[in-house]
Amino acid sequence: MSEAAAQFNIHEAKTNLSRIIDRVEHGEEIIISRAGTPVAKVIPLNHRVNRTGRGTLAGQLVVADDWDSPAVNDAIAQDFGLA
Repeated sequence: MSEAAAQFNIHEAKTNLSRIIDRVEHGEEIIISRAGTPVAKVIPLNHRVNRTGRGTLAGQLVVADDWDSPAVNDAIAQDFGLA
């Protein structure tokens, strides 16, 4: 069973914004309420993959010689219902 999200009223949220952000950065979800009615949810964003620079995948990917052939393009179009 999942734990209920912490809830703050708007005044508490304004007063404790830094603490709320810290909790969210650690994976917690926070509900903001107005007059006892939930109006917003603060959730963690997915972290982006840090790339060290361009070309970091060089030599790790294999591309078929016919990757852009009409047959492959037609198959992709069919997969997406476009043909």
